[in-house]
Amino acid sequence: MLDASLESPENFAAIKGWFAHPLCQITIWASLAALAYHVVAGIRHLMMDFGFGEDSFESGLTSARIVVLVSVAMIIFITAWIFLW
Repeated sequence: MLDASLESPENFAAIKGWFAHPLCQITIWASLAALAYHVVAGIRHLMMDFGFGEDSFESGLTSARIVVLVSVAMIIFITAWIFLW
């Protein structure tokens, strides 16, 4: 797709049209939303590997809630980026 989009303005417009299709946008949104959550949860687990947040059940629960909140914020940004801009 990248090669085709660089060949001519017509090809670029055609590929841009494909990405404007709702099914393509939903697929991209779902992939990026899953990736955002996965990255944030991975950072949490990496921090836990270094010993942060393993003190008690409450600290684990707090870090899990932070992961959900940060992921939701990122998904809201991703949603605005894909569907509104």
